[in-house]
Amino acid sequence: MKSFEMNPVIERLSSDFFRQLDPRRNPLNFALIFIPITVFFEYNHLYGQAFLASMLAIMPLAYLMGKATEEISLRTGPSLGGFLNATFGNAVEIIIAVLAIYSAYKNPDVAETMIQVVQASLIGSILGNLLLVMGLAFVWGGVHYTTQKFSARASQINGSLLLLALAGMAIPEFYSSSTEGTNIISLSHYTAILLLLVYILQLLFQFRTHTEIYAASSHHDEVIEMSYRNAVTLLVVSTIFVSWMAEILVGSISYAAEEYHLPTLFIGVILVPLFGNAAEHFTAVSVAGKNKMDLSVGIAIGSSIQIALFVAPLMVLIGWALNVPMTLQFGSFETLVTFMTVLVVNFIIQDGESNWLEGAMLLITYSIIALAFLLM
Repeated sequence: MKSFEMNPVIERLSSDFFRQLDPRRNPLNFALIFIPITVFFEYNHLYGQAFLASMLAIMPLAYLMGKATEEISLRTGPSLGGFLNATFGNAVEIIIAVLAIYSAYKNPDVAETMIQVVQASLIGSILGNLLLVMGLAFVWGGVHYTTQKFSARASQINGSLLLLALAGMAIPEFYSSSTEGTNIISLSHYTAILLLLVYILQLLFQFRTHTEIYAASSHHDEVIEMSYRNAVTLLVVSTIFVSWMAEILVGSISYAAEEYHLPTLFIGVILVPLFGNAAEHFTAVSVAGKNKMDLSVGIAIGSSIQIALFVAPLMVLIGWALNVPMTLQFGSFETLVTFMTVLVVNFIIQDGESNWLEGAMLLITYSIIALAFLLM
């Protein structure tokens, strides 16, 4: 009797797909076990535990989304590849924010809490990328190298974009304070449209007209590890599971805040971005240890720019479409903290060099801010 033999093509396609899920290849995949654990807690109405488990489950799923996007982008030109990475780089934040806004639309009783969570998570992503991620990258790189260099020109341009984005976020806040909130929603809507326009211009600048400035940040030395079909399949599957886990996460935030006695702002600003961006954090820190600082700094600052110029305005427009009062008015304290963060980071990166002391300063700044939100 002839033994069954798998088609070599099918075997190769399946092997490089499941290889990405192997915990021996990436220890972060061990956290995939939290997917069924999250479902168990949710089914048994243990919402506090479901909140914690869903955050842990999102970590490896976010990594798999990033890996699949990277594999797809390697088969495209630099412009399209860069656009794909820019689009999916903050997919977890987009999914969580969209689900929270939709929850506010479906249940007006929790609308205020959901809007606060969305705004807090956006601010938290910016703070986490600029202070925590860049701080860890500078420290880890500084352990291996006395001084590391990166493109000062690209950093200065990105720093200017961050200041512009911050102005778009700060003006609605100051406007509300001086006019008692009159027309704040309309101002946020039109400001969001203008910020999206700036984002489109930034993509055109980076990936079309001035590619040489960002050339050092490209993935030209990466090796293709998956077939195109498997990369697309992995992206679709991981996105579905991220959406599922994010839905459970959003639905359990209020229960977790009450059960663990945590301020909603702390959950949104610190916890959600910390776990949602974990895979991206690991990448930025690991490449810093290989002296690829252009890539490391590009991940940290680039992700912040995407949040400020793309994700935040997009959430305002989605809220507009659903008649949810999502605005760019993030609160006086949150706006002040973000403004100080952008200024500190701009001063540190303007010389195009980094060391472990600068990383330590960023980490200490992040710790002070996290403590402030915890005690609010």
